[in-house]
Amino acid sequence: MPANKNAMTRYKILDDLLSNRYHNYSLDDLTEEVNLRLSEMYPDTNGVVRRTIEKDIFYLEYEGPFMVDIERYTVDAYSKEKQKTYAKQCLRYTSPAFSIFKKQMSVDEEYLLSEALTLLGQFDGLPNLEGLENLRLGLGLRKPQRKIISLSKNPLEDSNILGELFTAISQKLTITLYYHTFKAKEARLSVNLYPYLLKEYNRRWFLIAAAESDGKLLTFSLDRIDDVKPLSSHKYAEYEGDINEIYEDIIGITYKEESPVYKILFWVSNMSADYVATKPLHESQRNIGSAHETELRSQFPQLIEGRFFLIECKENYELIRELTSFGKDLVVLSPSPITGMVEKRISDMNEIYSDLRK
Repeated sequence: MPANKNAMTRYKILDDLLSNRYHNYSLDDLTEEVNLRLSEMYPDTNGVVRRTIEKDIFYLEYEGPFMVDIERYTVDAYSKEKQKTYAKQCLRYTSPAFSIFKKQMSVDEEYLLSEALTLLGQFDGLPNLEGLENLRLGLGLRKPQRKIISLSKNPLEDSNILGELFTAISQKLTITLYYHTFKAKEARLSVNLYPYLLKEYNRRWFLIAAAESDGKLLTFSLDRIDDVKPLSSHKYAEYEGDINEIYEDIIGITYKEESPVYKILFWVSNMSADYVATKPLHESQRNIGSAHETELRSQFPQLIEGRFFLIECKENYELIRELTSFGKDLVVLSPSPITGMVEKRISDMNEIYSDLRK
């Protein structure tokens, strides 16, 4: 697509980039980002050169109907290739709140935004949480009279951590993470990361990120994070693919890349069968069909009534804990590596209780 044919699209992209206060964009950065977004919208485009973006910015400032104020400023940036800091010339709108593409909201849009603000207000520590009410008042949105959705949560010692990580992920910022382990709470550790995902499991929040040093995926519980510092001078590296896909094969948060995906067959008593059927242990869970069920009942005559289920997932700590949490109402039948781990966990528990009774 010729450069002049997608000019308005480029102006819209530049408007978004120049109003972003979380990134420091040089002319080369703007060119790279515009080409990236154009390729997503128009796969057959050849992209544009730096000179085109220079002309676009000149048009926005001096020739078009917009006449926008753009400031030039300098920041210290870090070159990973050259391993040194340099002065980077950047551009942005002079006014943080300015945009050339603002529009009036419809009644439906106002309603949806009002409900979204109410829901967001229940998450302690989200960015600009204190400004949500000011935003509602500024837009003239009605405040709901009662809470419609109630969320369970464990309070964090520093609730701002969630918001800072949320911002770092949404704005694609490299960060330095300061944290401690449960075993050594006084020892403060640090690591540079590319943050990718905030994941909630069992009423706890976790950060999934890649180490800047080697790209290895790491998981941090938010209650062990002490501080987060953005590294605006370090270039962010995106995750190749969908980060959520690695969690499709597991229960919980612990991901073992080396573990195979097991087909786990288990029986559940009448007492818990409906609960397990309506609240699956894993998204792959399915009931065993009648033909196979007859075969299983012949193979395991000790299991009276109940139902048989199958899940497909990797082995991890959360899987074994979930399978043993039902006590005698859930029996794992195969495969042997999983039944062995379940048996060991039960044996260890029995040994502890036996020692207590002595």
